[in-house]
Amino acid sequence: FETVVDTVPDQLALVAGPAHAAAETAPDALVRKSIDEVLALLKADKELQGGSPQKLYALVEEKVLPHFDFTRMTRLAVGRNWAQASDAQKSSLTREFQTLLVRTYSTSLSQYRNQTIDVKPAKIAAGDNETVVKTLVNQPGGQPIPIDYSMEKSDKGWRVYDVVVDGVSLVTTYRSSFNDQIQKGG
Repeated sequence: FETVVDTVPDQLALVAGPAHAAAETAPDALVRKSIDEVLALLKADKELQGGSPQKLYALVEEKVLPHFDFTRMTRLAVGRNWAQASDAQKSSLTREFQTLLVRTYSTSLSQYRNQTIDVKPAKIAAGDNETVVKTLVNQPGGQPIPIDYSMEKSDKGWRVYDVVVDGVSLVTTYRSSFNDQIQKGG
């Protein structure tokens, strides 16, 4: 998993997934709330600004991960090989994929340097169970980086099942890596 982490841009973590909100809250509002919470904590905590791995991991686990659907993300990332995996392998893959994303987000958050994030209104009709929340990470002196969250409404509220950074899907990126690993070692 370590080599795969390098393929995801550092800006990924700056648009953290939705945090602790009711199921009826709109997906774009959840993303905005999460961003505001994460950035406020980053700005206020010197240990987070200093890149403390333990504090960054805790921040990601508390504010980001609860609203990701790791089973769906892992199933999509593993692709056709998911059906061949045992229940124990599926559980293990999902746990490891979650750990990988905690590290990826934590590393990205440690790179935060006063970027701002715009959250675009989600296009969602009554009864829709899926949507994409589009965001832009504005970097001082640099081009904005688009980050889009594919989200599905569940009994736990809106949950992220893919993240697309500058046109590159996290799930698709990891699918290639997982397939390479499966081909090499099963």
